[in-house]
Amino acid sequence: MKKELREQLKRQLKADRQVVIAGFKEDGKPEKLLRSLRQSVDAVLTEAWHAAGLPDNTALIGVGGYGRGELFPYSDVDLLILLEQSPDPATTEKLEELVQLLWDLGLEIGHSIRTVDECLSESAADITVQTSLLEARIICGDEQLFQQLETRYNAAMDPRAFFHAKVLEMRQRHAKYEDTAFSLEPNCKESPGGLRDLQVILWLVKAAGLANSWRTLATSGLITQTEAKQLMEKERAFKDIRVRLHLHAGRREDRLVFDVQTAIAESLGLSATGNGVHMRRASEYLMQRYYWAAKTVTQLNTILLQNIEERLFPKSGEAVRINERFNDVNGLIDIAEDDTFEKTPSAMLEIFLLMTERPSIKGMTARATRALWHDRFQIDAAFRADPVNRALFLRIMQAPVGIIHALRRMNDLSILGRYLPNFRKIVGQMQHDLFHVYTVDQHILMVVRNMRRFTMAEHAHEYPFCSQLMANFPQPWVLYLAALFHDIAKGRGGDHSKLGMADAEQFCREHGMSEEDTELVVFLVENHLTMSQVAQKQDLSDPDVIQAFAKLVGDERHLTGLYLLTVADIRGTSPKVWNAWKAKLLEDLYKITLRVLGGEPHSADNELRNRQQEALATLRLYGLEADAHEPFWKQLDVAYFLRHDASDIAWQTRALYDRFNSDKPVVKCRLAPIGEGLQIAVYIKDQPDLFARICSYFDRKNFSILDAKIHTTRHGYALDTFLVTEQNFAKSYRDIISLIEHELCGLLTTPEPLPAPGKGRLSRLSRTFPIQPTVDLRPDERGQYYLLSVAANDRTGLLYSIANVLTKYKINLHTAKVMTLGERVEDVFLIDGAALSNARNQIQLETDLLDAIKV
Repeated sequence: MKKELREQLKRQLKADRQVVIAGFKEDGKPEKLLRSLRQSVDAVLTEAWHAAGLPDNTALIGVGGYGRGELFPYSDVDLLILLEQSPDPATTEKLEELVQLLWDLGLEIGHSIRTVDECLSESAADITVQTSLLEARIICGDEQLFQQLETRYNAAMDPRAFFHAKVLEMRQRHAKYEDTAFSLEPNCKESPGGLRDLQVILWLVKAAGLANSWRTLATSGLITQTEAKQLMEKERAFKDIRVRLHLHAGRREDRLVFDVQTAIAESLGLSATGNGVHMRRASEYLMQRYYWAAKTVTQLNTILLQNIEERLFPKSGEAVRINERFNDVNGLIDIAEDDTFEKTPSAMLEIFLLMTERPSIKGMTARATRALWHDRFQIDAAFRADPVNRALFLRIMQAPVGIIHALRRMNDLSILGRYLPNFRKIVGQMQHDLFHVYTVDQHILMVVRNMRRFTMAEHAHEYPFCSQLMANFPQPWVLYLAALFHDIAKGRGGDHSKLGMADAEQFCREHGMSEEDTELVVFLVENHLTMSQVAQKQDLSDPDVIQAFAKLVGDERHLTGLYLLTVADIRGTSPKVWNAWKAKLLEDLYKITLRVLGGEPHSADNELRNRQQEALATLRLYGLEADAHEPFWKQLDVAYFLRHDASDIAWQTRALYDRFNSDKPVVKCRLAPIGEGLQIAVYIKDQPDLFARICSYFDRKNFSILDAKIHTTRHGYALDTFLVTEQNFAKSYRDIISLIEHELCGLLTTPEPLPAPGKGRLSRLSRTFPIQPTVDLRPDERGQYYLLSVAANDRTGLLYSIANVLTKYKINLHTAKVMTLGERVEDVFLIDGAALSNARNQIQLETDLLDAIKV
């Protein structure tokens, strides 16, 4: 190949590309760009093909997306070089030169060189090859050879086998993307409801000879003209987004990750509205549009798959009458007449109730689904006010089985949002709080699902205590309603708990619920964040904290309901947010409060006595002499016993009872009793920078500190306990325990100057959505200590940076609660120190802490 040709074709490609992209930025027409880029590459490929001088009985074929006639800015150019027979050495050399030229031109090609027989053999063995050949088109070369391939390929096609293979492939792909179109960072091509789902439909109907476009699909009766128009609109919207993603990234990129959402939104003309806490980002408008489009595609995809399956696999089963409105057809519920929902609008709720009552029914027929989809607009104010419909909705919520499937189907078909207008507002609404990984509507349904799982015997092993409580809870459906409303007011501005409480109260009263149940639902919605805040931010050893919480909940039913909702809510935010430490804090708060509600006084004396007796019982099992603990315990004050569990007291006593005057540091480590992480106890003569020194060690090891209890004995020793976690603990915890005990002991024996805190890098998510760091210092209610609250984006070395500042001011640390919510950290410290008595010092401390936690 001549160098002149290569340079000429490169210039041609570059010039064409610039013109096409400039045109797209002017008119915003993705189809025109895709077609123009494909035509440009077609022209260059044709010139290169002719220059290669290949034999007449060869052909250049476009396959896959390129064969479909589309080319995204940075997509591969998929090619098949079709031969009549295996190439001789001369032809092989020319083929190698051609492929090298195409790469030299900057084309990202995916190519194969095959005869017709080889194509058919590969197609029979690999569904991906079979699919790519389905969209083959000739670019240049021997047309008769291409027609021979098409004829033999079509004759070999088994539409039924192809259907099964592609549906299985689609389900596996959906599973990879967690079976939801509502991921906060969706892949616009591969995620459920994206471009690939649309392509699957067109592949299936083309393979079956039913249609070859959305328009011919409508004329064949598989979908209506309106549905075809909707699908074309959504396909165009997804193509538009994908083009913009490619151009923005300068490479092939199909993921709408947080980093690019704002840029893509602004390129589409979307802009932020409002300001401050009420601001709505341009990216939120973009993503809500995306989710609504994906939801439509998902629903119409379901209808189409059922219709195609009925054409390919006709079933002769007779309709079994359920009632005058519905029939059971081969395990699917069907409407008795096409206008069932028009004549009896309440049937739009009845159909979901019937599916909860009849487990043998696995879904709806395409006819019923389509009718629901089109008739949903009949659900208006009059429909919602109808006592019949209100009773039906409550019966769905009260159903013994199938509630989650019913609610999810209702949401997919927009029935739930039509019946609860405020729910419709949060469908597809993103949450930029750095720990939710679902849109608001999907999070709510996940919380309801978690509640339901507490009632199911097959899931009792997951959270046995929750399952036990739920088994004894009267009318658990009331909790499902609270879950349904707990975040329904997100994004409206103001306190979503208060606004949601008003929505919940209105719903309960309109639906004729009892005063007692109404009050419980309203209480739970209003206070759904309270229990986690008390458990994770306040001192549970303080009787006043427990008394105040007990007064708030009032009785066991409210306490149990709030506990179950709190666990379900935290678990429904993100897999990363829930951990065994939070589970223990919540369970401890529940049990202590329950005792108070039962009349047992929660005093320091009672708690002290109980914990000491329980610890002594454990020590006897260890074989310690009856009074062996006494010299050590005399050095410990009441606060120590109130802040440690009996098992912790026994463990530390066993390790230290004969070494409590040791000149050398003692470091003990064990698997945490909560079942996650390691518990580390450090005992050493107190020193001002001890907490910072220990944190610097954990920082170097990339350990995350979940909890810290800092105590100073009467004779001047520090007894500090840490709960730490790290990804690899479970794999080699014995070696890690030995290493920690050895290294940390050595570090404390020969202390070196504290290293300067590092500025750990923020995660990609935190860089995209940085939060404003905050530091709040205030006296506790008794005026004995100060509460220091710090909120910031999580990063490596954050706690050490804080500890370093506290050391500088000679601050005494008593407890540290480290709460990580996804990418956000909220740490609460109980502190005192002479420096805090001066208001100017307090302000300077807050300033220095803010500087330390900034990145």
